[in-house]
Amino acid sequence: MAAPNRLIQDRRSFIRSFTVQVCACIVLGSVVPTFFYFGGNAPFLQPGPIKHSLIASIIATIAAIFFARRVNIYPGVKQYGTVIPTFVSSFGIVAMGILALRIEYSIPVFGINAFWSTVIFLCFVGLDARSDDNVFYAVRGGRIERLGQMGLKTVPLREPILPTGQGAMIVADLHHDHGPDWEAMLARAALAGIPVFHFKQVYEAATGKVQVEHLSENSFGSLLPNMSFLRAKRVVDALLVLALAPLLLAPMLLVALFIKLESPGPALFRQYRSGYRGLPFKVAKFRTMRTESLSTSEDERRASAMTNDNDPRITRVGGFLRRTRIDELPQMWNILLGQMSWIGPRPEAVDLANWYRREIPFYDYRHIVRPGITGWAQVNQGHVTDLHDIDDKLQYDFYYIKNFSYWLDLLILARTAFVVLSGHGAR
Repeated sequence: MAAPNRLIQDRRSFIRSFTVQVCACIVLGSVVPTFFYFGGNAPFLQPGPIKHSLIASIIATIAAIFFARRVNIYPGVKQYGTVIPTFVSSFGIVAMGILALRIEYSIPVFGINAFWSTVIFLCFVGLDARSDDNVFYAVRGGRIERLGQMGLKTVPLREPILPTGQGAMIVADLHHDHGPDWEAMLARAALAGIPVFHFKQVYEAATGKVQVEHLSENSFGSLLPNMSFLRAKRVVDALLVLALAPLLLAPMLLVALFIKLESPGPALFRQYRSGYRGLPFKVAKFRTMRTESLSTSEDERRASAMTNDNDPRITRVGGFLRRTRIDELPQMWNILLGQMSWIGPRPEAVDLANWYRREIPFYDYRHIVRPGITGWAQVNQGHVTDLHDIDDKLQYDFYYIKNFSYWLDLLILARTAFVVLSGHGAR
């Protein structure tokens, strides 16, 4: 059995190899189509628009494959679903660079290469999916039952015997006392090269959530974001605001006019929210509801801060602004002031945040990074206010903080574009 298993593993490694994927996409997706486009001649080897387009296609292909492989490691990412957006984005950015630098190029060559490079990489994704035969064998005891509750298919191990199936992986609650026979089996599995995972690793990889049940040195450390990335992210946020503000100023003024014409009251809605490090700040949004007087009762203010399905307070213009997330654009001012980021946990109204803080353990740890206009919880869950849903939302926020990176931000940005187009999760 060892030889066939080794053969299957080698084939999967070959299919998943970055070098193999890049070389195949460049040769079959760029060089060969360009060669046949000219009927077997090779003018693309001469300086000029054809050669420039070929080089640009190669650069775009490498970037697209690299980005697609990076974002595929995150939960909920469908491999086929990321390929076309990443290739379109990569070739689009390279095309804008060509135009900005005023380099000669060939639209037919660049377009044909983009098409065939995408097709070749989709073939690799399909082959990889067909060869994916991983099986999770679950060791009973502790909190392992949670994997079944979230719908993950596992095969229960009834005796402390190593699984022999192809793609076998063992998952267990490693904090549970399994007994000497089971612990010896787990040690043998590690020596035999069979992956052994703690159930929380599998839970996080499958759901995109991080549960914090008790505070330990390890869990606290995992929720401390990379400070150098935090500072770099702040600079990028500000530069992006400065670049987009001149383009969005006129449309935003038009939106403000529509709001004023539909209902009395200010065009902007201002509200205190809990922000970075738990400090309150005044957020700016386009007003989407009818104006109402603010109550002196905390319970009434908290209820007023919650938006329900088909909330009667939402205006017609407001409904459109909420579905498209245009109502969030004035928060660029908060980003420029350093109070928010483009991407991060959504800031909650102060009265709601105080309530959640009292009811949900470790809620304040979500404030360890700047709140964002969009975030991991928003693209996975949408808008929620109930305590049970907020607990789930907090797990998404902890996952974002634990995996704080450019790649996760880019994935959230891509999903946000889908949310804006579909209106998913809007209230």
